[in-house]
Amino acid sequence: MPRSRGAATKESGGPAERLVVDGREIPISNPSKVLFPKPKYTKLDLVRYYLAVAEGALHGAGGRPNVLVRYPNGISGEFFYQKRAPESRPPWIEVVSLRFPSGRSADEVVPRDAAALAWLANLACLELHPHPVRAEDLDHPDELRVDLDPVPGVKWAQVRQVAHVVHATLRDFGLTGWPKTSGSRGLHVLTRIERRWGFDEVRRAALALAREIERRAPKLATSKWWKEERHGVFVDYNQNAKDRTVASAYSVRPTPDARVSAPLGWDEVDAVDPAEFTLATMPRRFASLGDRHAGIDETPGSLEPLLDLAARHEREGLGDAPWPPHFKKQRGEPPRVQPSRARAAKHPLIEIGRAKRKQDALAGLKRWKARHPKAAAHLEPSDVMIDAMRGRSSTWTRIRVNLRHVPVKLRPRQGRLDPDEKTLASS
Repeated sequence: MPRSRGAATKESGGPAERLVVDGREIPISNPSKVLFPKPKYTKLDLVRYYLAVAEGALHGAGGRPNVLVRYPNGISGEFFYQKRAPESRPPWIEVVSLRFPSGRSADEVVPRDAAALAWLANLACLELHPHPVRAEDLDHPDELRVDLDPVPGVKWAQVRQVAHVVHATLRDFGLTGWPKTSGSRGLHVLTRIERRWGFDEVRRAALALAREIERRAPKLATSKWWKEERHGVFVDYNQNAKDRTVASAYSVRPTPDARVSAPLGWDEVDAVDPAEFTLATMPRRFASLGDRHAGIDETPGSLEPLLDLAARHEREGLGDAPWPPHFKKQRGEPPRVQPSRARAAKHPLIEIGRAKRKQDALAGLKRWKARHPKAAAHLEPSDVMIDAMRGRSSTWTRIRVNLRHVPVKLRPRQGRLDPDEKTLASS
């Protein structure tokens, strides 16, 4: 546990506190600023949380370049993604320069110790979003990430079922999986791999793995990229594409209860509820059990068996799958056209809402359902697609509705953008 002490001081901007963490002084500006309104957790609470779980958090994000996800006015305010390390930073904060598929580059923060975590928390950086590479080798990932993302309406029990399929599949291909809650609705399984392959090869292996999981559990899981084609739990292979990041172990998520991403043992998967793990409860668990992923670096595996499976898929005519939209068109990638546009009769989608804030978009969805109650009555949970559309530094929310289960006579048409309601007014 890192040593820290507080001393009240005054700085421009209001009361501040200085913590000494392993010999480094970290000023905490506005320590009483509330970041989580409901439980009234403050910025200082966030700092102390990351100090309490520092050893585990560094297993997940330490030694890696990190994207900063900052909530300067708490989870009720606007947030932003910050790839570039702040220019005003202590000289001991390490950075490394990354080049992205867009051709741009950025110096990103590489936390190495508890003091760096405290400094990040002072920036109201709730989530740690590391790249799957070490700062010493930016071209060869040492982690394959299995992101289990349930479609709307899918219960946690089904996510757990798919997680066990992932566990068995990885084991059959000579790999060791380390599960953790995402801190939201899903679950991640991390796998350490030998640093022998580039990003494209790791993603190719992840796609083969996702398709194999779907083959083993076709009613529970899917590898389909387009949301209108998904069911059950989506195995997001594209989280392994270059420049993609996920919230790492022990990251605090922007939920009303300050939920965190909790490392688990496989013996815990069937018993736990993600809501059990919060900024308040995780330090006690960590003090009692330690880091459930403490041995993760001891089990690097080979991707060769999965790459052999990918080659077999390709020989059988199962080629590449769609990449994220901001990537350049890839060699062998199928047409990047939504099925709803290619086959309108099968996937009749309309867009009903766009908003800067998710709650505004959801309010628009509620109004749309009130205007079209007969159509809304036919919708299934997976028919409502809520997309976090990510720009360079922030996100906005888009809501689409798949009318495939709505009788043709009851289907509302795509409407015009209503700037007052921040939703699309369907006729």
